Amino acid sequence: MSSSAPRIAFLHTGAVNIAPFGALAAEFLPGATVVNYLDDRIVADLGDEARADSVPERIDDLVRAAAAGGADAVMFTCSSISELAAPAAAVAGVPVLRVDEAMADAAVRSGRRIRVLATLPTTCRPTLGLLQERAALAGVDPEFTSEVIEGAFAAVAGGDRPTHDRLVAAAIERGAAEADVIVLAQASMASAAEAVSVDVPVLTSPRLGVERLAESLSAD
Repeated sequence: MSSSAPRIAFLHTGAVNIAPFGALAAEFLPGATVVNYLDDRIVADLGDEARADSVPERIDDLVRAAAAGGADAVMFTCSSISELAAPAAAVAGVPVLRVDEAMADAAVRSGRRIRVLATLPTTCRPTLGLLQERAALAGVDPEFTSEVIEGAFAAVAGGDRPTHDRLVAAAIERGAAEADVIVLAQASMASAAEAVSVDVPVLTSPRLGVERLAESLSAD
């Protein structure tokens, strides 16, 4: 990292995440320069057989752009592309952090029965994979269940955040009856956690992820 204030790049798949991550960066990395990169078709294209193969190259190109712009680190704010972080880092030669890794570590420490909630199938699979990876590193063997919440993504994509949050909150309440910890797979789901009170931890990725980003930069 340079001796001046850090320059960090957030790579987003939805514009809805730009403002929340900017606010978290201001909290945890005051004085940092934040650059946002956005490809808002990635999530849709991951579900399109004709375009899914283009996503890794597009991600690599964006991370290269961040590196060329002097980024000290890049953070992927979307769990659907987390598994592309390591290859992109190798290509660009800059640290690339997964927003949900810190959340996954917290989850596997929080209990044996882990319930994953997502609003997109394309996010559910990589989140479960990440949780299994972090559980193995921690030497634990949790039980995983998951639910893709019908209608929630369509609501938020159409600008109806209240309906999205209501549907996610209901799923949190259902899951809390059968789990030791709830994991919200997408950063865009974090607002729903504020609207519900349950007796188990409800983990979201943005705050934990940016906190880890700050720790990694301070350690350099």
